[in-house]
Amino acid sequence: MTTFDDREKAFESRFAHQEKVDFAVEARTSKLFGLWAAEKLGLSGADANTYAQSVVAANLEEKGFDDILRKVRKDFDAKSIEISDHLMNVELDKALAEARKQVQSS
Repeated sequence: MTTFDDREKAFESRFAHQEKVDFAVEARTSKLFGLWAAEKLGLSGADANTYAQSVVAANLEEKGFDDILRKVRKDFDAKSIEISDHLMNVELDKALAEARKQVQSS
């Protein structure tokens, strides 16, 4: 095997690993944000976990977090919960930071 082949395989391996890490961070962020939203919706225990999983599933609709922000906004509006978009974005940023920390430590 040539040096070029070795370098190519190493690059592909690093790329695949980074994609896996990015997916894990995004899924963990969605779950943490979903748990925060569940608390605001008055859910706890298994209901909170089920809701958080629905947020994770909603995140598969498109790249980024706009899909989960829309879902949670819709759910808050349906329950007449007054939480600003700014606060939702702050909580999402906190969830992202925590998710990165959790994934890196695992």
